[in-house]
Amino acid sequence: MKNKKYSSYVTKGLDKAPNRAMLRAVGFTNPDFDKPIIGVASTWAMVTPCNMHINGLADHAAKGTNTNGGKAVIFNTITVSDGISMGTPGMKYSLISREVIADSIETVSAAEGFDGLLTIGGCDKNMPGCLIAMARLNRPSIFIYGGSIMPGRHKDKPIDVVSVFEAVGSYSNKQISKEELEDIEKSAIPGPGSCGGMYTANTMASAIEALGMSMPGSSTQIAISPNKKKDCLDSGKALMTLIKKNIRPKDIMTKEAFENAITVTIALGGSTNAVLHLIAMASAAEIKLTIDDFTRIGKKVPVLADLKPSGTYLMAEFCQIGGLPPLLKRLLDNNLIHGDCLTVTGKTMKQNLKNVKDNLGTKIIRDISNPIKKDSHLVILKGNLSPDGAVAKISGKEGLVFEGSAIVFNSEEECMEAILKKKVKKGHVIVIRYEGPRGGPGMREMLAPTSAIMGQGLGSDVAFITDGRFSGGTHGFVVGHITPEAFDGGLISIIKNNDLIRIDSSKRVLEVKISKKEITARQKKWKKPSQKHLTGAIYKYSALVSSASKGAITDGKD
Repeated sequence: MKNKKYSSYVTKGLDKAPNRAMLRAVGFTNPDFDKPIIGVASTWAMVTPCNMHINGLADHAAKGTNTNGGKAVIFNTITVSDGISMGTPGMKYSLISREVIADSIETVSAAEGFDGLLTIGGCDKNMPGCLIAMARLNRPSIFIYGGSIMPGRHKDKPIDVVSVFEAVGSYSNKQISKEELEDIEKSAIPGPGSCGGMYTANTMASAIEALGMSMPGSSTQIAISPNKKKDCLDSGKALMTLIKKNIRPKDIMTKEAFENAITVTIALGGSTNAVLHLIAMASAAEIKLTIDDFTRIGKKVPVLADLKPSGTYLMAEFCQIGGLPPLLKRLLDNNLIHGDCLTVTGKTMKQNLKNVKDNLGTKIIRDISNPIKKDSHLVILKGNLSPDGAVAKISGKEGLVFEGSAIVFNSEEECMEAILKKKVKKGHVIVIRYEGPRGGPGMREMLAPTSAIMGQGLGSDVAFITDGRFSGGTHGFVVGHITPEAFDGGLISIIKNNDLIRIDSSKRVLEVKISKKEITARQKKWKKPSQKHLTGAIYKYSALVSSASKGAITDGKD
């Protein structure tokens, strides 16, 4: 039946009377059985401010489909809060949640025969989780971003969650009092929405809009604003057009579209996590995207956004001046993105931007001729420590080269304890290992230790390397995603205190300066840690997950 490619198997025919009986109980009437059935995947939960408002947005998205010829069915999937689990063992489940979200959306949508899909995400792993599911299903789909939080205020200055992490370091360094730390804690997060800088959530939302899988402007709207509700209504309406035209995610998620997403991530100074997530999303869409594509594109794309964590301004201020559409226009006018890529509007990127004016100015978003950095801040490093690649975040403020002596930790907790006890000194390269996808398991983010270092005023004097990840809120001289990871016997597993480590972003090299003879001797003594204690979801993840350089995917495509 037209426009009911999947749901007709559930609703049509006398033999489907039992199926219809079940649907009547959840609100279907006779006319609804002739309409396309639209799944609305809500990531609502009260476990995080990023998602606490999404149930309301789901209602608006459902209304957008119901008033345009569809029948919406709202269902939930999970979320976890990176901000709450950060610095704890619970953070091991953060990246795992991406896979659970993708698997659950795929499971419900395929089982119930939805003809189209709207997904709404707030916290970091929601976005790639939703897109992975949409690509796997390949049914007409649109992603809706839950929106960014308004900034908090402290001493008449805007603050956010990263301000609190850095305040911990300032308190440990006796730069602020316990009372001021508590004041910052109480003021930083005033309500719903995703963390307020160009951290992972805002990075991925912007990348997805550039990919063509969100409506124009969806990624740069405040969570509690009227235009966010309108975005939901418009997305519901647009999805019905996609169903009529049979435009599906794989028609939109092309290699050129992913190149647009990478370009925007770089221009915005976005999170290192984008490398991991875009590769995973591309894999689900059967597009070959590698870490080397980030190097290729990064050579010609400048960093333009003066946004936190490395910059000055918060996401709310970027939203106020127009957000992503005028930036896309600026990039298009300078031949930095592909204008002929199809989007969820049913039009090309160029057509979407036809009447958009670039009124951004040059303060928050720099002009192409005067960038913050002339090439990418996301630098893929290789060398004896990372022959399969590592991801550095180099804004330029830290310099391009760091050489120092290793101070080695086998977990984030060990490192954090040493930092707060002031054992980390100027010139150290902090090594945190056994935090990779398999070895962690779960590839935790190291926001707490990097923020503590910043709070102690050592941000320019200390470097970090890890086989884990860094939060989008991290800044400083940091290198993550080291592959092979320590659990797989990568050289990071045999580094000792005081080994000399060199990070050279201009030559894209990460190396430990020890002889081949010494490397061989240490490798002979190394033993892989046992994972026999693992159970449940974390066990399954460790058994299935690919390396970080392949996107830490779990569907056997590595």
